[in-house]
Amino acid sequence: MYQKAYGIIETLAPLHVGATAGEETGNLNLIFRDQFTQTDIIPGSSIRGRFRSEMYLNQGKKEANKWYGHDGTKNEDEPQKEVSTTESPIKFEYASIVWLPVFCPGQPVVWVSCPRLLARYKRITSIQDKLPQVYTGSSVLQPLQVERKPSLFFNFGFLEIEHPNQNLTNWFPFGEELPAVVVADDEIAMIHDMALYRQSRVRLDKDEKKVETGAFFNTEALPEGTHLIFPVAMKKNQQTNDSWKPFDGENSHDEEIYLGGLESIGFGHCNIKIKEV
Repeated sequence: MYQKAYGIIETLAPLHVGATAGEETGNLNLIFRDQFTQTDIIPGSSIRGRFRSEMYLNQGKKEANKWYGHDGTKNEDEPQKEVSTTESPIKFEYASIVWLPVFCPGQPVVWVSCPRLLARYKRITSIQDKLPQVYTGSSVLQPLQVERKPSLFFNFGFLEIEHPNQNLTNWFPFGEELPAVVVADDEIAMIHDMALYRQSRVRLDKDEKKVETGAFFNTEALPEGTHLIFPVAMKKNQQTNDSWKPFDGENSHDEEIYLGGLESIGFGHCNIKIKEV
């Protein structure tokens, strides 16, 4: 009934999808997180909203309603006609991290993942490779030698690579193996928080160059170079052979767009590729 596909996201700038600042002070601009690994996710509703907006702007309201469902607003040309929401033929699930870039002295960047995140990647892409073991290092990783043992040094201490020089090419969505390590599921949250991009923001007084009282915000975001994946289900249309073209242009399944919030200050720039299973 459904044709399976998936989307791959590569962040080209910090990505913030989550809460916005309210009236209180403190760290309010928090990102959405998976309840088990406590790593960043992008809700399917956020992805669908951006895809719908892109199609609406480039291909028109008719095409947007066709693929993402009617939004329930009345047609200006036929205001007397009753309308209602309709089912979307395209279904989006949330996007989870596949690889997260982390600063590591001597590298200087190592991409990190864990078995739970890679298991979801395997289920979505249907690859046949065996799940990498915990503390597996990629073949292009050049760890330090600490007491004759390959190790990485993060801000919280040394991490020993128990399975070095493993070919992890098939586990990278874009086909290029990067310096990487697989850590345990109960360790990824700590590393994730260490890797987040953080920025302090203020709101200045309208008449003077000074910060308004209570107008100090902290923002956290995924760093540039993060890889994420989300499943897509496409309901087959028995009446037409039209194919879903999410983006405008010659390559309708590969596009650079903005996701999330804070776009006006350079957040959210991403590259998205849609691939069929």
